[in-house]
Amino acid sequence: MTPSLAATSAPQWVQVLLSVLGLLGGTSGVAAIATVVAQRGKFKAEAADMLTDAALTLVQPMRLRVSELEAEAQAAREQLRISREQTQRATATLTELHATLDRWYALIFAPGATLQGVRSAVREDRRRRGEQGEQRRGSGRGRP
Repeated sequence: MTPSLAATSAPQWVQVLLSVLGLLGGTSGVAAIATVVAQRGKFKAEAADMLTDAALTLVQPMRLRVSELEAEAQAAREQLRISREQTQRATATLTELHATLDRWYALIFAPGATLQGVRSAVREDRRRRGEQGEQRRGSGRGRP
């Protein structure tokens, strides 16, 4: 290929100027490519940092909520434990009262039962259970 007539007819300083501009443009392009290649790792690190920050921003409220729920669950477990203990005590008391009622029923309907005999048996039953002390302290219970 032969150079064009216009390129050869241009003054020498224009040709030098065009060559320098071409060289500068080429080196700046190469420099830009080299900079991008060199900073590619930095870009990846910055992207990873941004993703980590975003994830932490989303996860932190969830951690707080989980902590709150764990505390609520622990409180509910404690309430359940207390309720179970109360239920066990109430069941034991109910069983004891049912047995007492059965004994008193048998006393009342026994052949040859007398009012004095029933009262005596009830007093003895209450003494064994310790209820007389409660009655003297003003528990508000009347005589059967």
